[in-house]
Amino acid sequence: MLTNTSSESRTDGETEAQVGDKTLLARKIWLPKLIYDALPFFYVTAGFAALFSTLYINHWLWVVPHYVLFSAACVHLGWSVYRKRRTAPATSAEEPAESA
Repeated sequence: MLTNTSSESRTDGETEAQVGDKTLLARKIWLPKLIYDALPFFYVTAGFAALFSTLYINHWLWVVPHYVLFSAACVHLGWSVYRKRRTAPATSAEEPAESA
């Protein structure tokens, strides 16, 4: 059993549920539509910027693989988000009426 400062005893599950509800990853974040629509393009732009910045690295060659990995991850994430948003099934209120 775990105890908190108010000397109440809790089980592990209760403590995890309480802490899990307060994490940033568990919260829904609402973004303005402009920012939400621009995110895939930002990811792709950041990826290509990181990829092209490797051309200017002269002395720190150990950094290049990190930049390339980051750029590949950004481009892949941006393309995946863009493709997922564009190919999402359209939810239409109009269902085709069956004729008898």
